[in-house]
Amino acid sequence: MAEPPADAGQLLEALAVRAGEVMTDDTPAGREYRRDGRVFAAHQATAVELRLDPEVAEAARRTPDSGPSERGPEWVRFTPTLLDRHAADRIEAWFLSAWRAAGGGR
Repeated sequence: MAEPPADAGQLLEALAVRAGEVMTDDTPAGREYRRDGRVFAAHQATAVELRLDPEVAEAARRTPDSGPSERGPEWVRFTPTLLDRHAADRIEAWFLSAWRAAGGGR
C-alpha cells in the first residue's frame, strides 16, 4: 500500500472493491461487509471490527489499539488513534484474512 487513506472507511471500501464478492449493508451503527451472506467486517465511527480465525483473532487482540469485540470471540475491535501505514497494513491484512475465511458461507 503506497499511502494510507484518510480514514478507515475509505480503506475498507477500497479493500472491498479489490477483494470482490463483497456486499455492504449500512446499519444504524455503521457499515457491515459480507461475503456469501456472512458478515466478516464492520466499520463504525473510529472502530473497525473483523471476524478472524480464532488463533489469528487471539494474536490480533494483543496488538496496539486492538481488543475484544462484543460481536463474539472470533471478532477483533481495532481503534487506531492514528491511521498511519502500520495501522493501515493491519487493517488490510485482517480484512483480507476475514474475507478469505468468510468464503464458502461457513
